[in-house]
Amino acid sequence: MKKTCALLLLAVLCLPLLLAGCGDAAVPASPAEKKDLIVVGFSQVGAESDWRKANTLSMQTALSPENGYRLILDDAQQKQERQITAIRNFINQGVDYIVLAPTTERGWDTVLTEAKAAGIPVIIVDRMIEITDTSLFTCWIGSDFRKEGGTAVSWLEKRFGQEPLNIVHLQGNIGSSAQIGRTEGLDAGLAAHENWHLAFRASGDFTQAKGQELMEGVLADGTDFNVIYSENDNMAYGAIDALKKAGLTPGRDVTLIAFDSSSTALHMILSGEISLDVECNPLHGPRVQSIIELLEKGETPPKFTYVEETYFDESNLTEEIISSRGY
Repeated sequence: MKKTCALLLLAVLCLPLLLAGCGDAAVPASPAEKKDLIVVGFSQVGAESDWRKANTLSMQTALSPENGYRLILDDAQQKQERQITAIRNFINQGVDYIVLAPTTERGWDTVLTEAKAAGIPVIIVDRMIEITDTSLFTCWIGSDFRKEGGTAVSWLEKRFGQEPLNIVHLQGNIGSSAQIGRTEGLDAGLAAHENWHLAFRASGDFTQAKGQELMEGVLADGTDFNVIYSENDNMAYGAIDALKKAGLTPGRDVTLIAFDSSSTALHMILSGEISLDVECNPLHGPRVQSIIELLEKGETPPKFTYVEETYFDESNLTEEIISSRGY
């Protein structure tokens, strides 16, 4: 009897070990459990546009646990002070890298000095920053916004020649690199053509709602115009809604230029509503991943990297091109 009880007791004591062994065999360790993750703090401007949402998704996909990363995402809701707070939080958390998509170009010296003192590399994406000491960030990757504006102006020159143009200009967030560069491109065109007139200019904050609001005001005031220069796709969508409500046909009654080249906007080129869309590629996630991989190897990435981009109009766009682009 004592022997039987001893055997039963031994079986009970061994049971958890047997179950644990079976559990380990049935559930293999995930990649995240097999190695330490690289922690990246990403301060994103917000979610104001389709471009921005695609940019965020690209980061989340590339900097995933499956790829060896833990991404801490902070949405700044268009406020620089929230980004500064987020960067300080990243520093306190001891992240390995900080990625910043800045709201505006200026005002970063102090917080980036703090990041440098903590030994955390800072990668700037999308918009540029203006600081006195460029060693405060490791590298920047994004678009040449001034070149984008020049592309739009060149297209207008070829399309209209010496015809008079009355241009409604919907600007993005004032002080952002995209707004500055695209505005500079249009200003250069206005200065070079006496027959081009700026009929209206105001910021629509890169949002569809504000773009529609501004265009409804322009139409209500009876402003004479035949071109809309919208600094992103979403404001162009708002402008299109306003034009249609007023009984006008976008693309026929008004030439509409946009920037970003998201799939929705490109389909509007095929339908004739948008005349030109200058590309601004948001898929920076794999590019940031490549930069971090170089830094992890002790190598030095380029300080500045401009993304190669193009433009689309009815002459060069097809459904196949749209379906192959990824955003």
